Amino acid sequence: MSERQGRDLEATRRAFAGWLTKVLPDVRDVEVGELSAPGATGFSNETLFFDLAYTTAAGARVEQKLVLRIQPSENQVFPDYDLDKQIRTMQLLEKTDVPVPRVLWYEPDTAVLGSPFYVMVHIEGRIPTDNPPYHVGGWVTEAPEGERSALWWSAVESLAAIHRLDWRAVGFDFLDEPGDDRTPIEIQLEQYRRYFEWAAGGKRHPTCEDALAWLERNAPTGEPIGLQWGDSRIGNMIFGEEGQCVAVLDWEMVTLGSPEADLAWFVFLDDHHSKGVNVEKLAGFPPRAATLARYTELTGHTPKHLHYYEVFAAFRFSVIMMRLAQQFVTLGLLPAESDFETNNIPSRMLAEMLGLPSPTDAMAALA
Repeated sequence: MSERQGRDLEATRRAFAGWLTKVLPDVRDVEVGELSAPGATGFSNETLFFDLAYTTAAGARVEQKLVLRIQPSENQVFPDYDLDKQIRTMQLLEKTDVPVPRVLWYEPDTAVLGSPFYVMVHIEGRIPTDNPPYHVGGWVTEAPEGERSALWWSAVESLAAIHRLDWRAVGFDFLDEPGDDRTPIEIQLEQYRRYFEWAAGGKRHPTCEDALAWLERNAPTGEPIGLQWGDSRIGNMIFGEEGQCVAVLDWEMVTLGSPEADLAWFVFLDDHHSKGVNVEKLAGFPPRAATLARYTELTGHTPKHLHYYEVFAAFRFSVIMMRLAQQFVTLGLLPAESDFETNNIPSRMLAEMLGLPSPTDAMAALA
């Protein structure tokens, strides 16, 4: 991602090394290794790996493998970013049984690297790939069936651990909207309406328009409120050699609301990576009914509105894909005339869920 954005990695390394000398004033012989981007980095933040070494005042040599995450300064996926919220979330979760990387430093000043950034400890392990989808290619396809099964169940356990948290006791009241009488789903629908309008930029997207109207008409009431990870999927988890989840990543979309929204995103994204690309799920991945039963056992919550929240998941992902399609065109990865902005896997799945015309037919009807 960094090289595609045109970032000069060596200039970034030098600027970051200079910043570190101020953050670590009592150490000497600071060495910042070459910055490198992971092979399948996402588009919501720039992610860079590097090695750090220094000598303490007591003469001890410290060596660490760290991760630098930089807020995008252009072509951003989301209209608003709040790195402080992400960092506070991970810091609070460090005190719980939800595994997250430890955040070492946060710099909100854009003068250093051109955007706010933070540094966290690197966690060893493997992440299921989005490109290719992990049901199609990558290390998950080569893993033993038993490891795939262990991976999935460990992911479900980590998701349940998030939803079992007493969010007020842990300190997540800062995510609450004081004085707002709307339900969490009503608040989220308004946020995603603004996001959709911003991403569309005045252009039509009949599938998303119809889906949003359906979501607003059918919003459930009386839902439990808990901590929502927001981007709950195994592609945002790091797994150890035995399939154990060792870290939960990417808290850009963290909020408060029904835990079912997370559960729906979790199962929808797995469907997206399998039937969405016309392949069967890999052996070892359990059927949906077993996943829901295990989730209920772990949380004590029986899903009641899963279809609604899966439609919400498909709508949200369709809006995100609009922005990604625009990025791909800007980066020269798609031709300007591509219809990927409206005709992509999430939008096709969304249309199927609601019995709507295909995105291609819906756009043709506007012509």
